[in-house]
Amino acid sequence: MTDNGASSYHRYLQGDPHALEELVRTYSDGLTQYAYLYVRDYATAEDIMEESFAALIVKRKRLPDILQFKAYLYKIAKNKCLDFLRSKRHKELSLSGYENTLVREDAERTAVNRMRDRQVFKCLQKLPKDYRDVLYFSYFDGYKIAEICEMTGKSRKKVYNLLSRAKAALKEILLKEGIGYDDL
Repeated sequence: MTDNGASSYHRYLQGDPHALEELVRTYSDGLTQYAYLYVRDYATAEDIMEESFAALIVKRKRLPDILQFKAYLYKIAKNKCLDFLRSKRHKELSLSGYENTLVREDAERTAVNRMRDRQVFKCLQKLPKDYRDVLYFSYFDGYKIAEICEMTGKSRKKVYNLLSRAKAALKEILLKEGIGYDDL
């Protein structure tokens, strides 16, 4: 099983000032994209990412070894998203939020990969929430089935079924959009 940030978080709890910077560098982009799936506004998603790290700093919760740091961080973000969606601010959000940029520029990737990732990410948003979650966790974040089960509270069979249906639905959307499924 991969570390998923647990050692950096442990170093942060021990007082290493660089460990928190390492966590932010590693998880900020993915966390922002994940929040965007919920709130549909990139600026708000960035705010939620920052609030998630702030909550991490304030709580300084010691995690049991079996709980992955990354899963804990994403649960914080999910709760922040749900809080936002329940708030009055969400009702005041204008439709222009839907037109914001989907992902931040990433200098390390080529322009072709960025465009393809955006297209896939945009198509992913057309899926039902359960499908989006399992695909995002599996392909964008690289979680294993057991970790997805733990994060979503669903059985292994349910996650496998959702993943299978989600792949088929995403494939159909990608083909309609003219995006080569085999290139992914």
